[in-house]
Amino acid sequence: MTKPISNAGLSLKEVLIYGGLMVTLSMGIRHGFGLFNLPITSANGWGRETFALTIALQNLIWGAMQPITGALADRYGAFKIMVAGGILYALGLAGMAVSSDVMNFTLAGGLLIGLAQTATTYSVVYGILGRNVPAEKRVWAMGITAAAGSFGQFLMIPAEQGLLSAFGTQDALLMLALMASLMIPTAFMLREKNFSHPDTLGDQTIRQALKEAVSNPSFRYLTLGYFVCGFQVVFIAVHLAPYLKDVSANYPSVGAPVVATSALALIGLFNIFGTYSSGILAQRFPKRYLLSSIYIGRSIAITAFLLLPPSPMSTYIFSAIMGFLWLSTIPLTNGIVAQIFGVKYLTMLSGLVFFSHQLGSFCGAFLGGYLFDQTGSYLIVWEIAIGLGVFAFLVNLPVKERAIKRVANA
Repeated sequence: MTKPISNAGLSLKEVLIYGGLMVTLSMGIRHGFGLFNLPITSANGWGRETFALTIALQNLIWGAMQPITGALADRYGAFKIMVAGGILYALGLAGMAVSSDVMNFTLAGGLLIGLAQTATTYSVVYGILGRNVPAEKRVWAMGITAAAGSFGQFLMIPAEQGLLSAFGTQDALLMLALMASLMIPTAFMLREKNFSHPDTLGDQTIRQALKEAVSNPSFRYLTLGYFVCGFQVVFIAVHLAPYLKDVSANYPSVGAPVVATSALALIGLFNIFGTYSSGILAQRFPKRYLLSSIYIGRSIAITAFLLLPPSPMSTYIFSAIMGFLWLSTIPLTNGIVAQIFGVKYLTMLSGLVFFSHQLGSFCGAFLGGYLFDQTGSYLIVWEIAIGLGVFAFLVNLPVKERAIKRVANA
């Protein structure tokens, strides 16, 4: 078994296996929420805006609280944070299952699951990874972990559709709650028995680290680009299935549930290859150029998808391309943050830039539902997603990836 690079007590194999499993469960379950959109809103007589607002709130809370959760994990270790996250995730899913009014549903699906995701997804796992993986393998390992989250999407979306079809919405959510509880024993496997801060940043405080990051132009560029990432992926994850149902009025072949399920699963499948490839390519090419290529590639793919007549095949091709580009930004963005600022406060700083991602996620989820209810179409939001992709392509080009030079008493 490979040895850890710090005294935290975890090997590379342990970090990859159990960190990957944590992200597989957490991200896999959340990626299937779009399948519950129409069944839940139809059963309760709600508009799509209600479900969209819950998911938007979930993403906003996830982003707003991620820097705080990250700071706690950096200070006290990730183990206790992840245990709490697993408990909250299970409670949130159970609450969604039994809620029949908007307020309770929003609190369960928005507040509880949003808090749970701060503790069980990439930022906290990447903090563990940063402390236990050599710098030369760090982005590659981040790509492996992100690929695990993609595998979770590929695995869980058909599973969630199967649970919906066989047991109905309520029982399906309760079964997912039981599955989410598996994050608790997984957290035990990621316990850093001799956790301590790396000493590479001297006695730098949290406040100094935050001030250093927000005053750095490259950090701000990454933050702006990550907003676009969140907007695009969450809009598609939540609203692709309803969009396909809507266009089936003129193109009946795309209206079958299997098309939406297969499309979302293909995103997860191809994202396995995309995130792994981004980790490999980041060892050879500047990460900022890879990020810019991903964002402009998304805009091109969305444009083509809208211009071509809707069909199962065009939907699957779009999903495969978007899947390859889906979460490939995560190891690249976090890799640049670690490269510039080091790993002592990596969880917190990754959480800070991720807040921008989740602001974008909130806008993508909510505007999709709101503008659909106002106009009867998703076209405006698709166009916004295209324009934002061009913006992110440009804003990532001037990022500087070199490490910050600090004075000894920084």
